[in-house]
Amino acid sequence: MDGIKKRVVCLLSCALILLLGVACGGSDVSAEGYVTIYYLNNAETGLVTQQYQTKASQENRNEQIDELIGQLGLIPDKLEYRPPIGNSVKILSYHTEENHITLDFDEHYRELPPTTEILVRAAVVRTLTQIDGITHVNFLVRGEALVDNLGNVVGAMTADQFVDNEGDEINSYEQADLRLYFADETGTKLLACNRNVRFSSNISMEKLVVEQLILGPSQDGFYPVINPETKVVNVTVKDGICYVNLTDSFLTQTNSVTPEIAIYSMVNSLVELSNINKVQISVNGETNLTYQESISLTNVFERNLELLYSNHEE
Repeated sequence: MDGIKKRVVCLLSCALILLLGVACGGSDVSAEGYVTIYYLNNAETGLVTQQYQTKASQENRNEQIDELIGQLGLIPDKLEYRPPIGNSVKILSYHTEENHITLDFDEHYRELPPTTEILVRAAVVRTLTQIDGITHVNFLVRGEALVDNLGNVVGAMTADQFVDNEGDEINSYEQADLRLYFADETGTKLLACNRNVRFSSNISMEKLVVEQLILGPSQDGFYPVINPETKVVNVTVKDGICYVNLTDSFLTQTNSVTPEIAIYSMVNSLVELSNINKVQISVNGETNLTYQESISLTNVFERNLELLYSNHEE
């Protein structure tokens, strides 16, 4: 008993964290069945945690999901903690497919203030991805894909996608110098430019690069490469490969550029980031497609310097 008490004391001592901190020894379900349940703090500026010992069978994934969703909707022992779901927001249903879980929320989810919505999203994703075999969480609202405040589909989310911030810095912004590639006047060569961007610290650098490419150039002599109607479904990185999932507007080219320029503008721009070596592009999760009847999206693309015309600074 003394050993168990010491363990509980250790776990509880790690309970209070700021936004997206990792508590006591990792995020996976432990041998004793302990998980970290993520809650909002009372000011709704950050996340706090509480350790919980699961009762569901470790072999029954649906039982574990039901149990953790139930915990996310209960008022925790510490009254200064707020459950991310349960009162104003409810999960109507969920379904799993391989390592993904899709949650369908009621219409009240759309009424959440932007900061609270990000925290709810982070709390749910961080909690549920501790279940063995669940790596991605997708949000729907009454059957429709969740979109961010820019109208982009949020798509499947992973626990490490959320940036670790201090609790009162959920709305903080950062500056980044990006190296982006757009088309030249002929649409057959890439022009490189440097762009300084002020961005929310809750977005990954990879997604920022893709969104800036879709936004297009802001300097004369540079031309857009991607259909501006394209939305980012999600962007993830694993083992140096960046997986970019876009909506089907990407397949419709509205600018006079070659297919190679459109593809390698994205590839070359992303490979400028230190953690990326290759890029794979999908459309609504599908790679078994041919872009502009020319380039198979089943390929994993590497940097192509042969298309580079010259360097410009923006």
